[in-house]
Amino acid sequence: MKTSRSIVNNRREKILDCVRQNGDVSVQELSEQFSVSLLTIRRDLQYLEDHKLLERFYGGARSSADGLKTENPESLKQFRLERIAKFAAGLVKDGDSIFINTSSTALAMVKYITGRNVKIITNNGNIINEEIPQTATVVLLGGELRYAKGSMVGDFTINNLTQVTARKCFIGCGGLCPERGMTTEALNEVRLNQMMFERTNEEVYVLADSSKLGKRSSFVSCPPQVIGNIITDREAPAELVEAFREKGTEVYLVD
Repeated sequence: MKTSRSIVNNRREKILDCVRQNGDVSVQELSEQFSVSLLTIRRDLQYLEDHKLLERFYGGARSSADGLKTENPESLKQFRLERIAKFAAGLVKDGDSIFINTSSTALAMVKYITGRNVKIITNNGNIINEEIPQTATVVLLGGELRYAKGSMVGDFTINNLTQVTARKCFIGCGGLCPERGMTTEALNEVRLNQMMFERTNEEVYVLADSSKLGKRSSFVSCPPQVIGNIITDREAPAELVEAFREKGTEVYLVD
């Protein structure tokens, strides 16, 4: 299943590249180019449309809202989030146990995970709607479900989190700046985020697209000196990237 999932993800990336480069593309052309059935291409296009990366029409697809070529803000942001998520998933190896918080970017990486026997520990209730690799196991921390965001919070969640550790942690945020560190607007998630940092045995990665850098939300989940790794995109302000690197943080800039 590892090879199969990798093939599907790579094909979808290439389809998206074709749409970005050529504008309108037809299902028939894509089917011939990738040597797969028309039904397979239609499923790929539906998946990409569901993630707001393109727009389908009868017999084909085009870049969403005239596409990334016109730099539609929502399409471009979603594209960056998917790239960050895919890069992060590549850091997950066979046998890893990982924490994922309620971030949509962290959640998006799940479908790209190709490592075998991976254990995903999360308080993100939305994971039940994601494509879960068949070789991965999901452990939900439980607790009070906040329906608006799909987050699980409260004492029950905290108590369960005290019983587990993970090898790696992938955590999203509301804001990220060199002075305050990682911040969020969700007060009831602060302690859970902090515990995920504390209960990770190896590397913690903060996932934040460039729009989050320099932004300050209300509550600090992690001070800047504790942040070991940041995964962002190449639109991140150079001065902020340099400021984090001066503090000893490894910053990965995804194309």
